[in-house]
Amino acid sequence: MTTPLLDVRNLSKTFGARKVVDDISFSIARGQTLGLLGPNGAGKSTTVSMICGLLQPEQGSVQLDGLPMGLGKNAVKFKIGLVPQDLALYDDLPARENLKLFGALYGMSGSKLQQRCDAVLELVNLADRAADKPSTFSGGMKRRLNIAAALLHDPELLILDEPTVGVDPQSRNAIFDSLEVLKSQGRTLIYTSHYMEEVERLADHIVIIDHGKVIANETPADLYRRLPAKAALSVDLVREMSEADVAALSVLDGVNSVLLADQGKRLDVTLVEHDVALGLLDWLARHAYKTTHFATAKTNLEDVFLTLTGRSLRD
Repeated sequence: MTTPLLDVRNLSKTFGARKVVDDISFSIARGQTLGLLGPNGAGKSTTVSMICGLLQPEQGSVQLDGLPMGLGKNAVKFKIGLVPQDLALYDDLPARENLKLFGALYGMSGSKLQQRCDAVLELVNLADRAADKPSTFSGGMKRRLNIAAALLHDPELLILDEPTVGVDPQSRNAIFDSLEVLKSQGRTLIYTSHYMEEVERLADHIVIIDHGKVIANETPADLYRRLPAKAALSVDLVREMSEADVAALSVLDGVNSVLLADQGKRLDVTLVEHDVALGLLDWLARHAYKTTHFATAKTNLEDVFLTLTGRSLRD
């Protein structure tokens, strides 16, 4: 069996009377991308802090590449790059000087530091803004520079804690382009986010935490199997559908239920499986029902997440 790059075992942490992290365990293989999910207050950030050696667990252990993580100055920490939720930049220093400062903290200097600055600025598409100060950057550009700083020392594990909070769709897409390049290069990533579509796009494996405990630790495909397949088709019609055609549609193979809305001009159909939708659209065309719009739906990560953690609001 291959030794995991990161091995988290039985982590627990209490603040006051509240147990924020309660016996959490998971591992991540080299080259894998792990999505770490949970509602607000579930214990994600505390877990990340313990993984990075910023917070001492009351019990349990963290090993990276077979070496124990600890507080203070620790050589294992050099193997981790952390992109925190809060921006860690000096607004009045040009982007390249920011990177040089962070590089110096890792003992980097000279041509090696220059080369790494060039490489990470290119990766996050900020090479043309290297001489500009972050105070002139958009929120998305600052986030990308934050990622560049975490990558400067070429870490074995990159941890991204809500890296797209407060950025526009274009910036989110630019960040994801960079992360997908890293993934294609075999970089190991941990990604925490409230945006389910981001984790679906990136993660090979997903850990869901709630009330300080791991409630799911599996691949996306295995998570989807926890729910009955949800397949549906919604169609807007030019003309109202007759009662006879509704009855005929309801008994077609693969159709579970049919509901008419909007004075008979919108059709909502639940299906046994997603592939049935094509046959249903063909049936509508053959029966002279022209459509102005249609949309399909299937089980996604948000459905699974809400089923496991509930729909009530969290602090």
